[in-house]
Amino acid sequence: MKKIYLYGNWKMNMTQEETEGFYKDFVGQATPLAATMGKTLEVAVFPPFTSLGVAASAAKSLVSCPAPILGAQNVYFEPKGAFTGEVSIAMIKDVGCTHVILGHSERRTIFGETDKLIAKKVKATLDAGLVPVFCYGETLAEREGNATFDVVSRQLRALSALSPAELEKIIYAYEPVWAIGTGKSATSAEAQEVCAYSKRLAEEMGARSVTVLYGGSVKPDNAKELLSMDAIDGALVGGASLKADTFLRIYKGYAGI
Repeated sequence: MKKIYLYGNWKMNMTQEETEGFYKDFVGQATPLAATMGKTLEVAVFPPFTSLGVAASAAKSLVSCPAPILGAQNVYFEPKGAFTGEVSIAMIKDVGCTHVILGHSERRTIFGETDKLIAKKVKATLDAGLVPVFCYGETLAEREGNATFDVVSRQLRALSALSPAELEKIIYAYEPVWAIGTGKSATSAEAQEVCAYSKRLAEEMGARSVTVLYGGSVKPDNAKELLSMDAIDGALVGGASLKADTFLRIYKGYAGI
């Protein structure tokens, strides 16, 4: 059985109290998976900035199973300075983060982040020894206009200045914008097609192999088929990651546990 990457993006949800509750529930749900975590299963959560400290503390209390990898939902590329409202890489490292989501469609569309800015963030994150989870994907209009591969190519090629070794350290997350938070999901064939294309494109850019996740309304009832696709290495999960039970059932269903 291939290794599955199960990453949970909490977005603007989960207070500190709710985060503590998640970790308490996580113990009971994850203990049966303890032997697989870190081997055939890699679990990560990405709380909002205000809950990162609580998540790091709660993780230390887990004894019957490994704690999820801790990541941030965004970061700025400058190390410090007059950037009101931004958070630096040193700050998220200080609280215990090893991963960071970059280029999410909500950052691109709502906050106007460009390919150039996102590439700067990816480079700064790599230079600091953290793992970028690089999100990309097309809108509904772009898919209906047969522009999916053009969009994916443009977004991935924004990273072309990186070395092959750097490209291989990135976790890639294909998230069609039309499937995020809409209840719609790409079919397994659609997701497979774009994830396979992404791997080929990364190889053309010099990478020997890369890890590609699918994100977009991933739930326990559609996860098994999606995760069974050859080119899909895992899932970047939104709403279904807010409850430990629902979150881990995505993997349990795939593994037949």
